[in-house]
Amino acid sequence: MCSYIVEKARLVGSAKGPNGWMRVDTANVYFDHPFHAPLDHALGIDFICEADGGRERVAVELSRESALALIETIKAALASGDVAHTKAVEARPTLVGTQTEMASLF
Repeated sequence: MCSYIVEKARLVGSAKGPNGWMRVDTANVYFDHPFHAPLDHALGIDFICEADGGRERVAVELSRESALALIETIKAALASGDVAHTKAVEARPTLVGTQTEMASLF
């Protein structure tokens, strides 16, 4: 029996679909019988742009185990990205001086 229970997440981003890149503003997420994946149940995620009418979508169907591994991988990528980008910002030189002194540099 299908539950048809869908959780929505608001997004800011892009996805590459059959017609090229598209804006995405919503992820419809569900755990139910898949349409294509050879699984009894799958986590489905449909990335759409509701603001554009939601006519195009990029969809994935993942096993429960794959979805859980993806969650951990996303967390790890964000954490290491935060560290790398924080170090890059901290290493950037800062300019200190009066407006006249700064103008003379350029």
